[in-house]
Amino acid sequence: MNTIWALAKIVVLEMVRRKDFYVLFILTVLLTGTAGSVNLFNDNSIVRYLKEICLLLIWAASLVIAITCTARQIPAEREQRTIFPLLAKPVTRAQFLLGKFLGCWVATGMALLVFYVFFGIVSASREQHWPVLNYLQAGLLHWLMLAIVIALTLLGSIVFAAPSSNGTICFVCTAGILLLGRHLNKVALGLTEPLQSLLYGVYFAIPHLELFDVRDLITHNWDLIPWGMMVLATLYAAAYTAFFLTAAWLIFRRRPLN
Repeated sequence: MNTIWALAKIVVLEMVRRKDFYVLFILTVLLTGTAGSVNLFNDNSIVRYLKEICLLLIWAASLVIAITCTARQIPAEREQRTIFPLLAKPVTRAQFLLGKFLGCWVATGMALLVFYVFFGIVSASREQHWPVLNYLQAGLLHWLMLAIVIALTLLGSIVFAAPSSNGTICFVCTAGILLLGRHLNKVALGLTEPLQSLLYGVYFAIPHLELFDVRDLITHNWDLIPWGMMVLATLYAAAYTAFFLTAAWLIFRRRPLN
């Protein structure tokens, strides 16, 4: 476990040194600052509309950080030839992958914390309302969703050599699932066999990332999600994360390093 944490710390420090997070955070701050300062004619719907835009930007920024940070991990190790001494005993390939995953996940979690805390402070300053538990649930579900995306990107970095190709494919897949995933079963109803069964198979096989998107909970100040549902969501995310990490390990252990 100490080896995995040591590898994870390197990934976190790498993200801190890079400019990706800072640029995206500044962009988020600009839009979030607008959301906190606008209250035209005391119309709360204006603030809610801008809050929705801010949360959309937070989701987009978090996906950029998660995918780009993860996609370059293994290819960078290969290019710099540091993977050879790194995988020397007693570091195994499983520990290497888990360390990279944990580091990327912790790094994105730190970024999410900054995003949500800043957004909450600005929103509370205008609405005099700070539903901490709602923010906690939304942030936790968001972070769980990113665990699936990071594990998928790690798998892609082993299958696809170039970080750009892997990043593009993961962005397209993630965006497609978030936007269209919940509608695939409805689309399948209008198709003929065997396309109908094929699309149904895709619908039940893919991780439904949209289930973790509860931005409306914050935007419209909805009630808390039952904690039992939060536990089920955690188990759902853990299952898909474990599946993608296991697949990545099975492929990685058979691939030559050069």
